[in-house]
Amino acid sequence: MKLKSQEYYKTLLSFIDDYREEHGVSPTNRIIAAGTGVSTATVSRYLQDLRKEGKIEYKGHRGIITPKMKEEKESTVLVPLLGSIACGIPKYAEGNIEKYIPLPVSLFGKGDFFLLHAKGNSMIDAGINNGDLVLIKKQNAAEPGQIVVALIDEDATLKRFYPEPEKKLIRLHPENKEMNDIYVEHCIIQGIAVNVLKNIN
Repeated sequence: MKLKSQEYYKTLLSFIDDYREEHGVSPTNRIIAAGTGVSTATVSRYLQDLRKEGKIEYKGHRGIITPKMKEEKESTVLVPLLGSIACGIPKYAEGNIEKYIPLPVSLFGKGDFFLLHAKGNSMIDAGINNGDLVLIKKQNAAEPGQIVVALIDEDATLKRFYPEPEKKLIRLHPENKEMNDIYVEHCIIQGIAVNVLKNIN
């Protein structure tokens, strides 16, 4: 490649890496073209050239893997941040993804995770405070005593899960001595809390 091509190569990779970090997927050729100021045809040609030289993996639409992505894939997991969940009165957990956060596999392991902002004070005795990020492992079942994201109708809440089959009820227990248990006949488990990420001021 010529010097000019090398300069664009760096710009191209930087744009792709930044886009994936923000959106969780690699950009389309059209998005790359708009973001770097060249034509879609030129983007396609550069990507094909880089693939031939072994500098990227390129499988067409949103199928770009850069060296940085390859390295991060082995050492980190990208986890979507999905808005807020109530730790008091149940509140709908919005499904819109705010951004993706890379977490080290060495600390958190691999799995299907998502993050939620904790709101309220019903789980403070479990060390979950207002504003904390709670790491949730996606699953639709839980063991008694686990902290779960429970969907009640269209409202989601973070509580300890205690099924009481003899009463045909589920007890959702807040970790706050000043708050009462919530009893429901049915709820949908969306995941279990496995870690809490805190901001230290």
